[in-house]
Amino acid sequence: MANPMDSPAHLSTTAQAALIRSGELASQELVALYLDRIQRFNPALNAVVALAEDARERAKDADQAVADGGSLGPLHGVPMTIKDCFDTAGTVSTWGTLGRKDFVPGADATVVGRLKDAGAILLGKTNTPEFTLSFETHNRMHGFTNNPFDLGRSPGGSSGGAAAAIAAGLTSFDIGTDYGGSIRVPSHACGTVGIKPTSGSVPRTGLCLPPGMLTDFLSHAGPMARSVADLELILSVIWGPDGLDTRIAPVPLADSSAVALRGLRCAVMMDNGIARPDDETLAVVERAEGILGEAGLKTQRDRLDGVEETTSVGSDFWAVGAHAGVRALLEEAGTGVEDYANNWFRSFAKAPGSGDIDGGALTRQLARFEGYRRRMQQHMAQYDVLISPVNAHPAPLHPAPGDSPFPSTDASYTEAYDLTGWPAGVVRGGTASSGVPIGVQVVANPWREDVVLAVMRHLEGALPAFAGPDESGWREA
Repeated sequence: MANPMDSPAHLSTTAQAALIRSGELASQELVALYLDRIQRFNPALNAVVALAEDARERAKDADQAVADGGSLGPLHGVPMTIKDCFDTAGTVSTWGTLGRKDFVPGADATVVGRLKDAGAILLGKTNTPEFTLSFETHNRMHGFTNNPFDLGRSPGGSSGGAAAAIAAGLTSFDIGTDYGGSIRVPSHACGTVGIKPTSGSVPRTGLCLPPGMLTDFLSHAGPMARSVADLELILSVIWGPDGLDTRIAPVPLADSSAVALRGLRCAVMMDNGIARPDDETLAVVERAEGILGEAGLKTQRDRLDGVEETTSVGSDFWAVGAHAGVRALLEEAGTGVEDYANNWFRSFAKAPGSGDIDGGALTRQLARFEGYRRRMQQHMAQYDVLISPVNAHPAPLHPAPGDSPFPSTDASYTEAYDLTGWPAGVVRGGTASSGVPIGVQVVANPWREDVVLAVMRHLEGALPAFAGPDESGWREA
């Protein structure tokens, strides 16, 4: 019996791009393959929630350009999906909220436009919780996305539709967002790779959470794919200022191939003092620690100063007014608070005084936040890289609609590096006894994506090859 992982649908983005450029693989063939797989398997997974009408036409044009010997972009002819929190011209972009159920934008988000300019072809949109603000990928229009490794389990959130589609071979790559772990938690849950880059590196123009909100520093966009090389290629395309998102700095993306691993100082944080990981998760991080030690990194067990305050520092922004920005988004979209899909926010928004912002409380919170960042950065300056769990546990069972699949404290391992703004990626490190993947988180100092990617690439090469989920049960769901 043929191994489904040998299909072109499961090749890396970089491999697909090379084959298309050489003429060995037609873009039309790849687009048709993905659309067929979406038709067959998406009813069980519910990862893809809308299709682009012109994907086949764009693929035909891409193949003609190859035949004509024209100038080809780095992603020429490669199909992609895009998380449904980004605007996509001509394709419905709901942001997961009922008020935008049929909204079709006239312009692409910056990252989408850049990917199209590089030659990528939009297949469709992947599921997202409302405004991305949940670790469960569920909304009132499209329902739950299921984990390809176990349909009864969560794929994580908020980029769970993206991670599930990549793991299931429904797309080549996707662009996720990360507001507390929304790229990294789904990558962990679905066995894919993803990176949240440094704050201020990738524009959020055309994203449902616009630049400039009170929690702007938490909002990141980054690639999700099947290989670490894919992440670096895609990141190079979407990186840098667009003249619209004023928070983006003109800092070049450093090349990971120039990073020498031997001698790097590596902190290993097994337990952050908030949520103790289960034994299977700890064993995966310990295994990664051993691999990096053998590669010549100087590993040391440590816990960053202040990290135990992560959950309280992050959650207190909502108490002092961050919810007001979401209220404004609901009003702009035409969605009533009572129709908001996430139970925690609906309860919060209905509380007395929830629309008010206390200037004194906000000032104290900002001062506390700055102290947290300062303590964390001073400690991290002793190291070049840090590895840790991604979450306290592997992918859990689906919760009730509107609830989170796990306590917010479990996500403190990812939320910490949204608060600090540091680059952080996830690579698959092992498999739980339940059969779902377990990831390893790799973190570095600001603007050192090259270090994150180099360490991830080494772990990827030293660990067992990516093993996809079993497709046999997807038709019955």
